[in-house]
Amino acid sequence: MIRKMINKWLKAGVLDGKQLCYPEEGSPQGGLISPLLSNIFLHYVLDEWFSEQIQPLLSGRSTIVRYADDFVLGFENASDAKKVMEVLPKRFEKFKLELHPEKTKIVNLNSKRGEGERSFDFLGFTHYLGKSQKGKLVLKRKTSSKKLTLALTKVQDWIKRNRNRKLKELIFDLNRKLQGHYGYYGITFNSKGINGYFRQVRRILHKWLNRRGGKPSWNWEKFGKLITVWMPLLQPKIYHSYLPAKPV
Repeated sequence: MIRKMINKWLKAGVLDGKQLCYPEEGSPQGGLISPLLSNIFLHYVLDEWFSEQIQPLLSGRSTIVRYADDFVLGFENASDAKKVMEVLPKRFEKFKLELHPEKTKIVNLNSKRGEGERSFDFLGFTHYLGKSQKGKLVLKRKTSSKKLTLALTKVQDWIKRNRNRKLKELIFDLNRKLQGHYGYYGITFNSKGINGYFRQVRRILHKWLNRRGGKPSWNWEKFGKLITVWMPLLQPKIYHSYLPAKPV
């Protein structure tokens, strides 16, 4: 069944404007079948190869995290990272695949300031080393600046288009968008990121409510009551925590 569906997807045409074309090879850019094919293909090309053939040869601990065709390899020893970087392009070339030249690089998270990159972006988060409350080095994540800018642009466009709706409906739907953002980005150490997002959304909402027509009618005091008492905006919350829970 799955093979039949894949075959149909690969033969499906692509509508570019009013022009329908049929690619001779590969899956359509942005097609729904692309993530499935990535998982099937890279499971053998990368996942099994790394765990069965590469990791046993490394001197230190290592890990792999992959989502569709995006992946990160983590190494305890820099020498292991350099060795894998040398053979990785050859492995992909063997299966007629190419690594993205700008995204494929070695990042030393523990390097000193000014000595190179100390963070990387993956799945909408910027990953970096920081200190815990006990002073230990831990891997932290925050909303990447690119994704934050994109999220704020989208929510501003939405509020602008919907500002003349009934307030109850407007804030109800806006809260659903906030819920979705917190549900993904609300992780340990990213309180600053989701709180910053909330403050910006609050500012944008205030701006466009005062452009509903006529003179501005929402000063900060009245607007504050609207979003905290009358029709509260959903407050930021950490939904995903990997810190051990405290016993009751």
